[in-house]
Amino acid sequence: MKSFIQFNIITPERVFLEEITNEILLPTNSGQIGILVGHAPLITALDVGVLCFRFQDRWKSIALMGGFALVLFDNITILVNEAEGANTVDPEEAQETFKIARQNFLEISKTSKDKVSTNFNYKRAKARYTIAQTSIQTSIQRS
Repeated sequence: MKSFIQFNIITPERVFLEEITNEILLPTNSGQIGILVGHAPLITALDVGVLCFRFQDRWKSIALMGGFALVLFDNITILVNEAEGANTVDPEEAQETFKIARQNFLEISKTSKDKVSTNFNYKRAKARYTIAQTSIQTSIQRS
């Protein structure tokens, strides 16, 4: 029996990541879902949020900007509009963007178009801020 899951993250521009993992947490529209080796087949919509995956004892995270995931025979194909790794996110810029997006979210406009846009911007900024913070904490732990 396999002890790992093969997964791919694909954006419209390229294959963003090909990796093996023991466990993966997907940000779905109804909350996070954990996938382990031997998981039942599944197709799910992905929300804007943070995908976390573990190989052995090391966790990594990636910001996803919505999409779909297909789980089949210990292989996961993730199709997303956009993905960002912690190494491409400036922590200070992510923190400032998150602060502004959170304030805008709290002062949400009256029109439904503004609500959808503000909610997306908030989730995107939160995901980027989260992976930036994770990257900082990982760097501190290695020191």
